[in-house]
Amino acid sequence: MSSTKESQAELTMDYDRLKELKAFDDTKSGVKGLIDAGIVEIPRIFIRPPDELAEELNQGKSTLQVPVVDLSGIEVEDRRQKVVDEIREASEKWGFFQLINHGVPSSVLKEMIDGTRKFHEQDVELKKEYYSRDRTTRRVIYETDLHLFNSKTANWKDALNISMMVTGHIEPEEIPEVCRKEFFEFMNHIRKLGETLLDLLSEALGLKPDHLNAMECTKGQTLVCHYYPACPQPELTLGTDKHTDPDFLTILLQDQSGGLQVMHNNQWVDVEPIERGLVVNIGDFLQILSNRKFISVNHRVVANKVGPRISVVCFFTGVFEPPKMYGPIKELVSEEKPPVYKEFLVSDYITEFFSRPFDKSGLDLNRL
Repeated sequence: MSSTKESQAELTMDYDRLKELKAFDDTKSGVKGLIDAGIVEIPRIFIRPPDELAEELNQGKSTLQVPVVDLSGIEVEDRRQKVVDEIREASEKWGFFQLINHGVPSSVLKEMIDGTRKFHEQDVELKKEYYSRDRTTRRVIYETDLHLFNSKTANWKDALNISMMVTGHIEPEEIPEVCRKEFFEFMNHIRKLGETLLDLLSEALGLKPDHLNAMECTKGQTLVCHYYPACPQPELTLGTDKHTDPDFLTILLQDQSGGLQVMHNNQWVDVEPIERGLVVNIGDFLQILSNRKFISVNHRVVANKVGPRISVVCFFTGVFEPPKMYGPIKELVSEEKPPVYKEFLVSDYITEFFSRPFDKSGLDLNRL
């Protein structure tokens, strides 16, 4: 029997996955709790299926670099056009780009990373107050894996999830005090940057600068503060499984650890951290609105023996309530380029996202 088949047999023998998932979830201590307990082998719920692990060995790894866009000087017409062209190319070919000179002070970035670390490294009993799987009534949730019970493999990370999807607003007292100040400072800057980027993306689509903002694409947001503890067996699991984002636009702040990868030309490409930089990616909703001119691509985070890795992700989700239909922008549709996707409600798309395995994209379900 091959070693892969042997490991498969070991995994299926005497293994009640649901029972182990519930036992882990009931600790409310997350992945960090496992590390604090001194584990040297990762639990089976985190081990990827043998076929995935075998495929990983054969998967090519690219040495290409994700495009870097310098946002400085966009008030000047010639310079702005150059930036719009660079964003268009990156959004069409990669669905990802890194941003420098974006206007968010480096002190704000550093404090947000530190605030995330402080939340996750505080006493576990204080964190447990926020531990929940109830997305309907709770807007601030500490969790370990949002698709824990839907996916084949649990992901090696913990997260603080702050949802402003419905109102675009949240009361200060709802945010954990340990990172409250840092959160509001960061969000003030990231909202403005999101609006600026949507102006530039509108122009890149050949539309008026205010087109996407007029559609309220930045109205709702969710901020997720990730904490990826060091992993004793990183080759067996992932920090975040491959996925596309159910939003218009994502802005990500990562520390200098690395680990984020994007799929490009059927190969994984490392998104190398840039000091004081931010990462931007196109979400599913913008692929739909642009009628597939811009692409929402698979990305993931690999696990690492060294940690923790810390990242903060802002998802711009548009209008959740009252219901608003989004679909391919009429200016981008013609006889030669008929609509590729049907219209959708943000609430329906996101509800569906939480009910399926993380690595299955909703774009296929929305195809005409």
